[in-house]
Amino acid sequence: MSEQNAIWVFAQQKNGKLSASAFELLAVGKSLAEKTRGPLEAILFGKDIQPQAAALFERGAQNVLVVDNPKLEHFSDDLYAGLLAELVKERQPGIILGTASTYGRALFPRTAALLAAGVVNDVRAVTIAADGAVIGNKPVYGGNAFHDISFGGNRPAFFTIRPKTNPEAEVAGGSGEAKLIELPGGLAANNNVSECNAAAGGEVSLNEADVIVSGGRGIKAAENYKLIDDLAATLGAAKGASRAIVDAGWVPYSRQVGQTGKTVNPKLYIACGISGAIQHLVGMLSSQVIVAINKDAEAPIFEVASYGIVGDLFEYVPAITKVFAEKLG
Repeated sequence: MSEQNAIWVFAQQKNGKLSASAFELLAVGKSLAEKTRGPLEAILFGKDIQPQAAALFERGAQNVLVVDNPKLEHFSDDLYAGLLAELVKERQPGIILGTASTYGRALFPRTAALLAAGVVNDVRAVTIAADGAVIGNKPVYGGNAFHDISFGGNRPAFFTIRPKTNPEAEVAGGSGEAKLIELPGGLAANNNVSECNAAAGGEVSLNEADVIVSGGRGIKAAENYKLIDDLAATLGAAKGASRAIVDAGWVPYSRQVGQTGKTVNPKLYIACGISGAIQHLVGMLSSQVIVAINKDAEAPIFEVASYGIVGDLFEYVPAITKVFAEKLG
């Protein structure tokens, strides 16, 4: 069955719960489907995952294709890619959207390679030109410029979209019955994920956070990262870090923001004791509001900051934490 005009959204889930980014993808997919006049369909893999399809229908998916199998409980790039490639070959959608998360950046290039198709990672928008070309707009040069990449008439076209760069699709009250698809017997993973543990219970995900508090070498010692912990806890924020303190072993790699870490797009990014090396700026420059706290008035971070505090973070961070605790408490 061919559906060249269909728009597919790969709905990422973890531990049986949909990522909020799936709803952002549905909003993008809806605008594209209006142009192609094709169906907007969501793809969902996992174990005991079928009940999650209702939320996708509510947010605008016209069809939801579900592969519900114990082997899919945890993300496995080769198994997921093989399965997604089989579905694409069978149903031939025109455009497939995913999240530019660790999972999405692993899954989509591998799937595209299996299909000899094109993929553009880390875009902020996908549009369709008057001539039918599908165009992905992505930041380049550390976010200082933007570049359009066109697929022309080539299909399928794969895109991963940065989280938090698009609004979530609104709850419109849609409903439907998910189409269950069997996992093909010939598909198998080269490795098996038996368990998936969060780095720390209850922590806010950097990829989905609206507020992030990050620390850099200016905190001087590992034990001083508690300043970041306290402010983040007060704001309900995610905790980030520069590469310098990750390399020093003060915090785990999972918190690294930057070119070799995570790219984030929060509404508010608070940089404490971070000088602003380009490696770090690449990962957080698209934040809506950037607040920098650094005693060096010449630090590059101030060139991109919306607001800057030139001063001792050991004085200002506790003071800010106290003010917010009183206001929000």
